[in-house]
Amino acid sequence: MSDQAIRDRIKEFEEELKNTKYNKRTQHHIGLVKAKIATLKEKIEQRKKGKGKTTGYSVKRTGDATAVLVGFPSVGKSTLLNKITNADSKVGEYDFTTLTVIPGLLEYNHAKIQILDVPGIIQGAADGSGRGKEVLAAVRSADIIIILLDINQLHHLKIIEKELYEAGIRLNQKKPDIRIRKKSKDGIRIGATVKLDIEEETIKAILQEFRITNADVLIRSEINEDQLIDAIETNRIYIPGIIVINKSDTATIEDIKKVEQQYKDALVISAKNEDNLDKLTQTIFEKLELIRIYLKKPGKEADLKEPLVLRHNSSLRDLCEKIHRDFVTKFKFARVWGATAKYNGQMISRLDKELHDRDIVELHMR
Repeated sequence: MSDQAIRDRIKEFEEELKNTKYNKRTQHHIGLVKAKIATLKEKIEQRKKGKGKTTGYSVKRTGDATAVLVGFPSVGKSTLLNKITNADSKVGEYDFTTLTVIPGLLEYNHAKIQILDVPGIIQGAADGSGRGKEVLAAVRSADIIIILLDINQLHHLKIIEKELYEAGIRLNQKKPDIRIRKKSKDGIRIGATVKLDIEEETIKAILQEFRITNADVLIRSEINEDQLIDAIETNRIYIPGIIVINKSDTATIEDIKKVEQQYKDALVISAKNEDNLDKLTQTIFEKLELIRIYLKKPGKEADLKEPLVLRHNSSLRDLCEKIHRDFVTKFKFARVWGATAKYNGQMISRLDKELHDRDIVELHMR
């Protein structure tokens, strides 16, 4: 089957989904059609990989976390980057000003957050339009995505969310707890620790569409057919995101209020006039869930001025690795003060011990 024939088949299936009302009676059929669409898209992707290598923009990661500005051309990404970081990104009143990735560094609450201004996304980016695949490849490596919209072009949001979804990016979603262990015989066995809204026969049919006929499946979170397909394909990225609506300086107070009511989770700003940028930097920091760890030398007071910044759920191992690569092998134990410790100065010898924001840690080496 040619690529065009596959695309035509995908369109037929997508049209069928649009015309099929979702309910218990149609759940099985819809799940199967979605699985067919996913396998057909995967077939096209595999053929593209065979024809040549598609690379993303290469950017050296620095700092404690990386955020990417995503939006249509001319929404003000370059202006915003220049206002909140030390970058000097070219600004123009025309489309496609940014032709390469421009990095900047945002410093907030002792954290160093790399902000990347990537070329504007357009409709069809996930299929390669406007060097979209290269842009989305850079986006997939981010720790947080900032979707920047023009207050006068809010319909772009659905297009961007669709392109991100088609690129395997799951924005503000938690990865479903599904484990699939393939085996050589005995068919498909399904176990679940939660009540499932999706029928077992539908789960089996979807798995079989992906040529999985023998497997043990353990489901520990509530899922739908889309999340099951994501778990089977394994190439999904789960990234937190912020919706930022720019150019409030071009709208009336009444229009801004309407936008804020309609997009309750969004932040309305004016990069040009620097309106609400303090709130934006605070939101970026909070959404990243960074933690600050204060180090203490034995017999001395803790350094409460310059914390070491780590990602949420970081452990003593992560702390040691960030300080020096030899610290993991030389680690003996740590004394910890704060939320992690049961009592002040608790001795902890496990490197996998999770740390919490504002913990004080005293490392002891061999």
